[in-house]
Amino acid sequence: MKYINKSIYFVALTLLILIGCTDLDVPVESELTADNFPNTEEDFIAISGPAYRFLHYKFFTINQIMVQELMGDMAILTANGGNWYDDGRYQNYHMHTPTADQRFLRESWAAWFNGISKINSILPLFEEKEATEARDLAIAELRAFRAYLYFILQDNWGGVPIVTDFGPEVELKGRDSRKDVCEFIENEVLEVLPDLSAETGVATYSRMNKWAAYALLAKLYMNWEVYTGEAGRWNDAVAACDNIITEAQTNGTIALDEDYLRMFYPDNGPHIKDFLFAIPCDGVHMKEHIPARYWLHRALRQKYEIPFNPSGSVKALPEYYDKFLAWNDDDVRKEIWLTGKQYMFDGTPIIINTTNAGLDERYDGPDPDAPVEFHFEFTREIEFRNPETFDTGNDELGKAVGYRCNKFYPDKNSITRNQNNDLPIFRYADILLLKAEAILRGANATMGHTAVSLANMVRTRANATPYTTLDLDELLDERAREFAYEGWRRNDLIRFGKFEEPWGVKTSTDIRKRILPIPQEQIDRNPLLEQNPSY
Repeated sequence: MKYINKSIYFVALTLLILIGCTDLDVPVESELTADNFPNTEEDFIAISGPAYRFLHYKFFTINQIMVQELMGDMAILTANGGNWYDDGRYQNYHMHTPTADQRFLRESWAAWFNGISKINSILPLFEEKEATEARDLAIAELRAFRAYLYFILQDNWGGVPIVTDFGPEVELKGRDSRKDVCEFIENEVLEVLPDLSAETGVATYSRMNKWAAYALLAKLYMNWEVYTGEAGRWNDAVAACDNIITEAQTNGTIALDEDYLRMFYPDNGPHIKDFLFAIPCDGVHMKEHIPARYWLHRALRQKYEIPFNPSGSVKALPEYYDKFLAWNDDDVRKEIWLTGKQYMFDGTPIIINTTNAGLDERYDGPDPDAPVEFHFEFTREIEFRNPETFDTGNDELGKAVGYRCNKFYPDKNSITRNQNNDLPIFRYADILLLKAEAILRGANATMGHTAVSLANMVRTRANATPYTTLDLDELLDERAREFAYEGWRRNDLIRFGKFEEPWGVKTSTDIRKRILPIPQEQIDRNPLLEQNPSY
């Protein structure tokens, strides 16, 4: 069931090719023409597939997630003897000193605008067809998805060019203001909402339906003050959230799944009611969702039965991990972390056979080659042996610094490092916490909810101690616990005014670093683009 909807991405190209062919010697009754294709909902879905492609592969699952989390207070990616230094890109993200030529930023900007361009090329084909429910639905989905791509762009880079046309006659243009982009996103979503599907599950999984669109509006309104400089639109955010909450309470198609941890396993998918919009990953066609590669240590390969040696280059910042311990309760979300001495599932210690020097390259005793059995242990603190090169050492101790996040559980059935774990973008839990936040910021309480009652819905699912009182600082910590490594931390820290605080070895307090440098290659191609301040 998980992969039914994924086929749209693979059949789409074939169908588009067939539409464009005019010399095929085939019977008239089987020929695809503008008169008979696209007509059905399946036809429109198939042609829409290539637009969603740009949300997949590594552009989101690696680039977007990494930039958002490494620039925040959750994670840090360090080098080991020069490995993973990669021209200092990860150090730059942590220090809030990204440059305009860094690969992740180049690829992400290109991917989101390529997706927009693909949508702009498909929409005229749909719009020239006779108006039907299937046609209107397809147009609405693509416009809503284009609005989401613009949301990512402006969240990362501020004002960007708004382009809705396609073809050689489209001229280069400079940046529209961030406010204009936000208003464009809002207007697009509001216009298409009546035509979007209210179905959930397999039928609309990984496509924009009403609930994904309302979630996008909620995110937009919650960040309106940051994005535009105008007053926050807290009541509008509550209204968007209430549409989703009403569906959850009325029809049960949206919910907090009982098992938090299982939501992120390799067999997740359309049956997860918490996921309002997600990226489907299958390890074969939808590749490069590889959290185990980044977080796990190679010594854990046998335990988790994975077919590759993990790199273990990403570590949790200690203070972020501490948020999971703050309540001294039985919160199941603590179980996403790998800490301390490591054991096989049967309790056998995981041992690394090495030498004195292999264990600690700083060893200066008389017998560097003497064998050592190291009971593998993750340490809380992250010690830099060479701060200039962001290096924690290339020995066993250096590779074991920092606790590790195992939220997206390793996929032992994959034949490569690519995992089957789908990646959520919008979740129902987020809607509940966004509404709680909006109320704390001054929105009118609705539906009998309070900030405490909303947050406790999320905490109850996690078996965490319920709140009796709640403020914004604690709510931000709760968001850290609930959405670890889902790509929202930078966004949250900026909205809560915490992005300039120190963590790790980062000391930057420059508010201009809240937005990223426009890739230099884009400015070279379009001189009308102006670089963001401070870059």
